[in-house]
Amino acid sequence: MAEEAVLGFLQTKEHISDSHEFAASIGVSHTELENLIKSLKGFQIVDAQEITRESWVLTEEGKTYMVNGSPEALFFSAIPPEGISRSNLKEKLGAEIFDLGSKAAAKNKWITFEKDLVKRKVESVQDEVKNVLARINSGEAVGDQVINDLKRRKLIIKQTWKGYSLKKGPKYVSKRKKPETDLTREHIVSGDWKNLEFKEYNLNAEAPQIQAGYLHSLLEVREQIQNIFLEMGFEEMPTNNFVESSFWNFDALFQPQQHPARDSHDTFFLETPASTQNLPEDYLGRVKLVHESGGYGSKGYGYDWKREDAEKNLLRTHTTAVSTRMLYALAQQDTFTPKRYYSIDRVFRNEAVDRTHLAEFHQIEGLICDRGLTLGDLIGVLEDFFSRLGMSKLRFKPAYNPYTEPSMEIFSYHDGLQKWVEVGNSGMFRPEMLLPMGLPEDVNVIAWGLSLERPTMILYGISNIRDLFGPKVDFNLIKSNPICRLGL
Repeated sequence: MAEEAVLGFLQTKEHISDSHEFAASIGVSHTELENLIKSLKGFQIVDAQEITRESWVLTEEGKTYMVNGSPEALFFSAIPPEGISRSNLKEKLGAEIFDLGSKAAAKNKWITFEKDLVKRKVESVQDEVKNVLARINSGEAVGDQVINDLKRRKLIIKQTWKGYSLKKGPKYVSKRKKPETDLTREHIVSGDWKNLEFKEYNLNAEAPQIQAGYLHSLLEVREQIQNIFLEMGFEEMPTNNFVESSFWNFDALFQPQQHPARDSHDTFFLETPASTQNLPEDYLGRVKLVHESGGYGSKGYGYDWKREDAEKNLLRTHTTAVSTRMLYALAQQDTFTPKRYYSIDRVFRNEAVDRTHLAEFHQIEGLICDRGLTLGDLIGVLEDFFSRLGMSKLRFKPAYNPYTEPSMEIFSYHDGLQKWVEVGNSGMFRPEMLLPMGLPEDVNVIAWGLSLERPTMILYGISNIRDLFGPKVDFNLIKSNPICRLGL
């Protein structure tokens, strides 16, 4: 019906000037007509120009004032010639009309207050607000000052009106044929295809977006780093134990039981199960001895080592606990075999959450276990590893770790920040850690670690870690992230 009306009107008339008026004249909604216009325009049957107009319309409050009168006029009308007390007038009008009307009437100098009495100051008033609202509602134009006053009182709002003007298009027809979308076998056999009109292909149309899963930024960077380790001949360590005992997390690493990192302010200890009994007794005895009195060229820490502290269960604070287990298992083999291990997984620390810290994050760790390794080997491996990450400018600073000696902090020059940024920690595992496991004396272990979040934040330009990891992550950001290309 609407299509016939539009095409029939344009057959005898030059144009349709207002789609809203035309929709009302043929008895259809403007939304229905608008959809038809878009379809006809797509087939170039009509040319449609969008037209926009702005007008002021009354708010619900403005409509109420137009019908019942403004609060100031109602306030004035409720005052008898002899005056009335504030309390009686408020009860008569209601609190809202009293408050609004008293302010506006006093501003217009219609009333006066004499202590508790309210009196008229003029004989009569004209409710200009009601009158001007009626004029606006009927489509009349009013002055800018009046508009500003009504807008300030939130009695009117600006409404944007959108419509179309129409005229014949280059492919105008008085009656549109529905084009065929498919050429069928029946069309070919019968020969109907010669007289049929087929819908043209729109080769510029975009394909529908494929709804698929998207890799999180951390997973993209993790995969790239994992590939680097594999290219360098490393094998992945099993890191599926989030819960670890203090023995493997601290004691086996020659970290004393008085160390601040073992305090509950820095570590999450479990209540259930609070402890473990499954520890290798012979190895535990050697670890206890090296802590208390030393050995293997060390003086130890000289304190009373407590088994109950070593048995406490916790959420692992670093993946080095996994490295310790792997090195111990390697030491139990009949013949020593050099190994290159790596891990990338989650660790937990009792830290205050801010823009750069979370209570859980991901640690990247790599280690090489072989005979005769030196600090020079460690530096060479680090330069190879970080160059593959795109960090070719490295510096090393001496540092302290309980389980490595010597130890080094790793710094890389960040071209964007124009300064040296710490990117990791490294060192050679101490004999007090390796020899109690049963590894040969000429075997050394070089290791390094860094967080996964820091390079990811730098790579994707993220300044707040909570926008990268946790419940506040924007899924649209994950969908629109570019491909991760480290070191290219």
